[in-house]
Amino acid sequence: MTFNFCTLFNSNYLSRGLGLYQSLKTYCPDFNLYVFAFDAKSYDILKALNYSNLIPISLKDFEDSELIKIKPTRSAAEYCWTCTPSTILYAIKNFKLDHCTYVDADMMFFSDPKVLIDEMDNRSVLITEHRYTKDYDQAIKSGKYCVQFVTVKNDVKGMAIVEWWRNACIDWCYARHEDGKFGDQKYLDDWTTRFDGVHELQHLGGGIAPWNVQQYNFTKNDNVFSGKQISTGKTFNVVFFHFHALKYYTNGMVSLSDEGYEIKKEVIEYFYKPYIRLLETVKKEINKIDDSFDPNGANSHAPYDELGFSMIKKIYLEGVKSSKKNIFGIKVIKRIKHHYFYRVSKFINA
Repeated sequence: MTFNFCTLFNSNYLSRGLGLYQSLKTYCPDFNLYVFAFDAKSYDILKALNYSNLIPISLKDFEDSELIKIKPTRSAAEYCWTCTPSTILYAIKNFKLDHCTYVDADMMFFSDPKVLIDEMDNRSVLITEHRYTKDYDQAIKSGKYCVQFVTVKNDVKGMAIVEWWRNACIDWCYARHEDGKFGDQKYLDDWTTRFDGVHELQHLGGGIAPWNVQQYNFTKNDNVFSGKQISTGKTFNVVFFHFHALKYYTNGMVSLSDEGYEIKKEVIEYFYKPYIRLLETVKKEINKIDDSFDPNGANSHAPYDELGFSMIKKIYLEGVKSSKKNIFGIKVIKRIKHHYFYRVSKFINA
């Protein structure tokens, strides 16, 4: 069976999108990835690379009158969110697919995603939870489910659901919490009761992300990445990792957790290091075609170098030790110590 995926990104996420493709190529024997290129540079490079099983789609071909009409009312990020259900519909209808799975560009597969899609059985739509760690729970604002891996079958129920989602996003899709909505994500909160045929993924390996890794211990044996849920002892193979909030800087540094999530050393070793190395390999391939820009999207200077960051952390730690009532200091140090600044070269040479 051929598994069909779609994603969207612009040139700032070009290396991430191609890293996603390379990981699918490694672990998924038979697939197509339909890439909606959100600027001309990314589309031109994708066409020039001419990768097998990767089908680039330009905005010119994708955008319809409804999307074009609301585009000026959305930021770049909001417009991408608005378009998510439309990419699924476009891929299914224009390429006559029996199903399509939307995947975020900043993901990497570590085993075959077939096991996730098979779990749907005869259901029409598959959605995945954030599974937030308690300290990072944002479900009330951002939604119970994450628009990171959404499978839609080309049947009556599946198409009706994604059409409803498209219409809702065209009507309202903004980066703010309003009347129980947030972006394209909060719309999914009631799908298991609003619609018939929606399956909530149970496999814990589908949706490992910086906001939930604290709940698991991980091991690696013969290139198989396994997890164990600390609270239950349940074991699973990792299918994909969502590298949300990873940020590159122009001084050769990368922040693994731009939003301050705690990341254990084993997670950095097993997931982040191979991901950074993959992105750097992809970057070299892209720069053979166009070396005029950074496909990792680095557009700002890191606020700290390694030495400066260590000194700032030490100062705040001493402050926290000396005064437990320094609540502001405690909050700041938690933010700083979980920012994880590294030199990219350290990951490449690891």
